[in-house]
Amino acid sequence: MASAAVSAVLGLGLIGGAVTGTWLTQDPAADAKAPGAYTVGRSAWHSVPVDTLFPRTLKGDGAGPGATDRVWTRIGVAADSGCAAGLDPLLLKTLRPVGCERLVRATYTDATRSSVTTVGLVFTEADADAMSALDARFTTQHLGDRADLMPRAYPVKDTAAAGFGDAQRASWSVHVLTEVPVVVLSVSGFADGRTVAEPQPAAAAMKPGAATAVAEAGLGHEAKGVADRVERTLRRTITDLTEKPE
Repeated sequence: MASAAVSAVLGLGLIGGAVTGTWLTQDPAADAKAPGAYTVGRSAWHSVPVDTLFPRTLKGDGAGPGATDRVWTRIGVAADSGCAAGLDPLLLKTLRPVGCERLVRATYTDATRSSVTTVGLVFTEADADAMSALDARFTTQHLGDRADLMPRAYPVKDTAAAGFGDAQRASWSVHVLTEVPVVVLSVSGFADGRTVAEPQPAAAAMKPGAATAVAEAGLGHEAKGVADRVERTLRRTITDLTEKPE
């Protein structure tokens, strides 16, 4: 009985190994949790603390070029908004089938303050079928590689990202989640405010032998690394909130 009482108190703070595994591997067994995950996930933008959604520090062990370690520090969080305020019109149109509940964004800089990365979470109004359809469309049509669907940067006054605007966008990532109604966006650039004539999607910039200025600066790794860690945090948080103690 004492053990049961402890479990009840800790409740939502515990992460079950089996449940966590299905989230991280996108196992079909996670479907059993889908209704709860979608309900909780849709409201996470206002029910989860900002320091949980966007940790002040992100550690990227092996996330840099050549499996080097990275550490990113949050330098600004945008006020939550509708998607029209933070997405280019074409990307907004592409996401329209799943609707937009809310957009939240934050900008990070690396330890050397030579790069900046904005990461965003689009909380949608869609169900699992609609999110799966959007994910399939991004995959089959290679929409994540299109520069005209690049996420928008969030500049932060009086920081390394003060000059981080549309022309400074260098590499990006868009990941449509299917376990929760969220699209994870990221875009990176140089902290010195230089313009980038030929931005490159993170997947291409991270390929071995990629010799573009964007690839050699590791900006693909920056965009992907920050997005991955924010995404993992979101997954674990929603798993905590949907898990029921036995």
